[in-house]
This record gives sequence, structure tokens and C-alpha cells, in this order.
Amino acid sequence: MDTWSLLLDGFATALQPIYLLYALLGVLLGTAVGVLPGIGPAMTVALLLPITYALEPTAAFIVFAGIYYGGMYGGSTTSILLNTPGESASIVTALEGNKMARAGRGAAALATAAIGSFVAGTIATVLLTLLAPTVARFAVSLGPSDYFALMVIAFLTVGALLGDSAWRGMVSLSIGLFIGLIGVDTLTGQTRFTLGIPQLGDGIDVVLVAVGLFALGEALYVGSRLRGGELPIIPITRGWRTWMRRSDWARSWKPWLRGAAIGFPIGSIPAGGADVATFLSYASERSLAKPEYRKQFGKGAIEGVAGPEAANNAAAAGVLVPLLTLGIPTSATAAIILSAFQTYGIAPGPRLFETQPVLVWALIASLFIGNAMLLVLNLPLVGMWVKLLQIPRPYLYAGILVFAGLGAYAANFTTFDIGVLLVLGVLGFFMRRLGFPVAPLVVGAILGPMAEEQLRKAMQISQGDPAYLVHSPFSWIAYGLMVVIIALSLWLKRRRARYEASLPAVDTVAISALDEDIESHEPHPELDRGRLSTTALPRVRRDGEDDDPDDPAPSR
Repeated sequence: MDTWSLLLDGFATALQPIYLLYALLGVLLGTAVGVLPGIGPAMTVALLLPITYALEPTAAFIVFAGIYYGGMYGGSTTSILLNTPGESASIVTALEGNKMARAGRGAAALATAAIGSFVAGTIATVLLTLLAPTVARFAVSLGPSDYFALMVIAFLTVGALLGDSAWRGMVSLSIGLFIGLIGVDTLTGQTRFTLGIPQLGDGIDVVLVAVGLFALGEALYVGSRLRGGELPIIPITRGWRTWMRRSDWARSWKPWLRGAAIGFPIGSIPAGGADVATFLSYASERSLAKPEYRKQFGKGAIEGVAGPEAANNAAAAGVLVPLLTLGIPTSATAAIILSAFQTYGIAPGPRLFETQPVLVWALIASLFIGNAMLLVLNLPLVGMWVKLLQIPRPYLYAGILVFAGLGAYAANFTTFDIGVLLVLGVLGFFMRRLGFPVAPLVVGAILGPMAEEQLRKAMQISQGDPAYLVHSPFSWIAYGLMVVIIALSLWLKRRRARYEASLPAVDTVAISALDEDIESHEPHPELDRGRLSTTALPRVRRDGEDDDPDDPAPSR
């Protein structure tokens, strides 16, 4: 059967009433959690992962697809109305979108973000549909040494590029590889690093790693920065049907398409993730804008919301290409999705399209369906999502901690797992506090055992000859591409840094700086170290700086 016939079969499965309900549940949960302040897509997916345990695999991954896309959508609402990006990929949206909201154009910013996400997500899912089977057919011919080369690429690129410090990323990756080695050696039967604890004989569940580091660790970190008081939410008063003017449509459709063209390929390779795609899209829109519109950048240009939001969602679909066809995650969220596959005993890779055709094509079809549902839900129901921002934050983060604990217990129904979750959560908290990226740790913990398995297979075939690891043309090409990808990614990151330096000051900072104890007058540590974190905007107004004269709503 050809690709389109298989996709139609996927739609036949995904359009069944029960699966449509699961898709609706997924997008509602994903948006509801993703819209909460300080919570990015990775944390959303990790936090909601345990709710899929009771479902059969197809239903579970349809829910998961909705959660994944819903978490991406929900972040734009928080960035625009609250100026609190849940991750670095939403910083540009917060910068331009919040300026538009302060000028009374928040409705247009929300609309162009939602429609752009729909357009780019649909285009990227079509590209996923076309590319994934082709890549999978090619990957069937790969041997153990070739797979090991791909995993080395994933380790080095993710470790060096996910974060602003290469050495911190590699330290985080090393900790993840160590966690992945805990348990019984499948070849020799020897226990490794279990400290004599029987419960560690089977290793540490990857779900515990994901929930502990992303959900619990992030909640502890964000909660530690909170103080009392209401969040300064900018209200939306106009009806959603009149949000976009004709001029807004004219200025937005080209950035939507360019954002999709930029986001999908960058998401498909380990080139720094969606944050690089969004800043590259922003740079492109700033340089291509008409002269009369270019001066609006930094003050609320609609192109600065439309393009980056489209790039962000296109990158989200792009990460599924290497994940489904090769079993290799190129982002933190993709690593958590990989752990979900492993929970059901399913190994993503070239055989997935042969062994699980119903599941994989229903999953791809549900991406189209969930994308359409999110567009329908996000515009009329934005008022309901805004009300979620008014939940008292102590209750909110206490609820996240309880939900994470229940999810950890549900993995194996043992109290020991809750203790492991607490240890991992504290580890994640201090990593965030000290500026170490969490994503390489999760990737190392998940891919480490898989890389060890492929390495041992290669050594058995070659009778211990390490030259076998580079004997095939594919491995030479793979290692060469690794050098090119790292060089390209470092260049993109430097370009992003230049644009960060050129961005104007932001009045309302992200949640970690916003909730800092003003009485102490202590500067925010992420900003003092000069790093771009998931909860800190590029430039933050310090005490004593003058307000931007062009800002329609000064902070003081």
C-alpha cells in the first residue's frame, strides 16, 4: 500500500468516536496544563504521561499526540498575556506578543499564534507523512555499527547544543548515561550500581526519570521563586471573531509559511531545537519586513509572533521524523515520548511501520485531527484558559507535586518509586538552579542502554575489533554530518545570541524573575550569569532603568 492509502487507514481508525473523544481529551489536557505559567511542553508531556497507563496503545498515543500539540499551543497564551514563556522557544512570542497585548492588540497576537500554529503544524505533519516511511525503508538496511553512530551523534549534539554551555550539557549527559547503566547487565547477569538495593535490579524506570526531572524538579524550581500577589494578566475583551483585521491577515500569512519552512528541518535534526528555529524565524521576519513595519519590531510587530509560533510548531512535528523512523530523540519532549513507547514495550525505529502500522498511522492521523481541534478550541475558549492563570500558585504547584507522585506510584505501584522520584526531583531542582540543562540527562538515560546494546552487537560481530564501528560508508557519512551539524548549530546559536543582544528591554520578566523577592534586591542568578534560560527573557529591566518611551504601558 502507498503512503496515502495507509494514511486513509489511519484516519479510519482515528475518526472512530471513541478515539475522537481521546483526541479531544488530549488536546484539552495539554492546553490546560501548557497554559499554566512557567510550564513548558516537556513538563506538560512528562506530567500527563501517567494518565495514559490504563489505555491500550493506540488510544494512549492518540491522547499523547493531543497532549503534545496542546502543550505547544498553550504556551503562546501565557507568553502573550502574562509575558511568562515556559521555555526559551517562546521568548520571542513573549517579547512581541506581550507588547501587542499592552497596546490593546492581544487578541490579534493570540489569533495569529493559533492560526499560524495550525498552518505550520499541518504543513509539517504532511511532510512527516511523506518523509517518515521513506526514511524507515532506508533505515532497515542499517547495521549495529550504523545505529551506534547515530546514537553517538544524538549524544554529542544534544549534550553540546541543548543549553548554553557545552560542558554543562556533557556533564548532564554523563549523569544520564550513568542512570541508564543502573540495574542488571543483560549479557553477563551482573548487577551494576544497585548499592545492594533489590528494587534497582530492573533499573530506574524512564517514566520516573522524565516525571522527576521535568515535572517535579521544574515545579520545585519555579515554586522556589514564587512570592505572593496576583499575576498581571492583560485581559482580552473583544469577541474572537473580530480579532484579525484584513491587514493582520496580509502581514501574517507569509511569516506562517516561512516559519514552517524553517522549523521543520531544524526540528528534524539535532541543531539546537525549537528555540533556534524561533530566533532564526524572528531574524528572517525582521530582515524581510517592509520598512514601515520593520520599526515596529520590539514594540509589537505581528510578524514577530506569526513567524516564530509557526516555526515552533513545525519543529514540534519535525522531531517526530527521527523519533519514529530511527528511535532517536532530538529534543527533551521527544525523549519523553520515546519513554512512553518503551512503557508499552514498543521500540520506535525502522521496523515500527511494519510491526505497528495501525498504531503509527493512527498516531499521524491524530496529529492532523488534534491540530484542527486545537484551532477550534483555542480561539473561542481563550477566556477559559485565561481563568486557569488565576489559580493561586501555591495550590497550582502543590497540585503538580501531588500529581507527579501519583504518576510515579502508578508506574509500578511501589512506594520505592516515590522515593526515587523525590531524589530525581531534587537533582533536577539543583541542576536548574546551577544552570545545567536537564534534557541531555533524560536523553542519556533513555538512549544509553540502547547504545550499549548496539555497541555490544557490533563488537560480537567483529570479534572485538573497534575498527568495525567505522567500516561502513554510512558510519563515515554519519560522523561527517555530526561535525557539520555541530558547526551549523554553533553558528545558529551565535546568530541567535546577536539577535538577543539587539532585542529591546522587556518590562515584565518571566516568572522566575517576576516572582523574585523584591525586598532582598538580589539580582536573578540566571540573568547575572548571562545565560538564556527557559524562564528568563533576553534583557530584563533593572531597578533604576528608565521605561521605554515607546511602551504604551510602562511597568512603573
